Parts: sequence; structure tokens; C-alpha cells
Amino acid sequence: MRHPNMVLLLGACPEYGCLVYEYMDYGSLEDRLCRRGNTLPIPWNIRFRIAADIATGLLFLHQAKPEPLVHRDLKPANILLDHNFVSKISDVGLARLVPQSIAEVTQYRMTSTAGTFCYIDPEYQQTGMLTTKSDIYSLGILLLQIITARSPMGLTHHVESAIERGAFQEILDPTVTDWPVEEAMAFARLALRCAELRKKDRPDLGEEILPELNRLRALGQEYDASKVSSTSTTCSSSAPYSYGNDDVSSMP
Repeated sequence: MRHPNMVLLLGACPEYGCLVYEYMDYGSLEDRLCRRGNTLPIPWNIRFRIAADIATGLLFLHQAKPEPLVHRDLKPANILLDHNFVSKISDVGLARLVPQSIAEVTQYRMTSTAGTFCYIDPEYQQTGMLTTKSDIYSLGILLLQIITARSPMGLTHHVESAIERGAFQEILDPTVTDWPVEEAMAFARLALRCAELRKKDRPDLGEEILPELNRLRALGQEYDASKVSSTSTTCSSSAPYSYGNDDVSSMP
């Protein structure tokens, strides 16, 4: 499987149970959000781009032929970042093919659930009915972590509560000081819709989620272009982002 937002498998050694993937300079999204190794915080515009990249890769899995693929373990630890902060989905070992005979309803009954606690679709966990919408729940939790850098435990409740109290800005990752609050709010509301308890209440990935994330990515690109334009007379750099290689020499 080859896609710009999927980690490329280079080889395997069955004798030692070893898989060899392409090298991803900045490690996992989880490590970068937690700033392990005292790395710099990820700017909001790059976070929006990472979210759109993840959704793009996930749509590729869900539109796989001849059968859709459900990842089943989508989380920050399974999103890897290259030196340009292009995000790629990894660890598709739990991925399950949805038989073509039921592809139209895209659900499949499993005898046991698989995945990581806090990211598992509650409906899938209760009924064993696996669907592409099961990944959408995980995506919703992941998106909330992208803007809050918080633990997934009870995260939907914390974000909903902050919005209701009119204190949404307090829930955003404080290491980023220039959040576009209105757009971050739209991002959060989309993520909460993805994390609805019932799969029928979750938005469609291709028709609703990805278009909105692409809109936010474009907003971030415009912001980044304006920064480059304003500083081009005083400095020049080949890095497409202010969060460039010189700033992250401590990255793994």
C-alpha cells in the first residue's frame, strides 16, 4: 500500500518478527504533542495540516479496493511525522478488511474488540459491529488531542464543558500563544461530532470531515505564507515553516 499519508513498509524479517519502515525524523505525534525531549511546541497552522493529512490517509484506507480497510487503532502514537511535518498513519497491524459483500453497509461483526482504550468506538465495543465509522470516533479523540495536547481520558467532556462555560480558550494547548480561537472552535466542534457515541451521528469522512479540515489547512497555509512574505526582506530559508530544522535540532 502506497500513499503520501501512509508510512511506507520497506521490508520484513519473519524469522525475528521485524518490520522495517521508512525513517520518520520527528517521531510520533504523541511525542511531539507531549514535547518529549523538550522539543518545541507545534504551531497551530501545522497542527491543522497534520489533522488534514491524517484524514486524507484514513480516507485512503476506507476507500481501499476491493474491500474498505478499518484501522481500528488510530491514535497519536500511530501517527508519525517526517522532517517537513507531513503526517503518516502507521501500525496498520490491527486493520481489518470489511468483506465486499457488506461493503455498502460497511459493518462487520467481530468476536472480540481490538484497539486502545479511550480511542475505541463505544458502539463497536458493546456490539462488536465494526464499521468505517469506528475509525471516525478514534479520529475525533485524536483531533481533540491535537489542539489540547491533553490525555484522551474524559477529553470530550472537558472540551464540551469548556465550550458551554465560554472558556474554550482555556482548553487549548497553552504552549501555542496565537491560536485563531474561532477556527479552533470550529475544529473542536467537528472533533466532538466525530466522537459521538452513536455511529449514525458521526459525520462522513469524505463529504464533511475532510473538506472542513482542508479548509482549516488552507487557512494555516495562508498564515504561513504571510509570515514568510513579511520576513523575506530580512532573512531567507529553504524550510517551508518557521518551525524549521534549525529550531528542532533536539528532535529524535
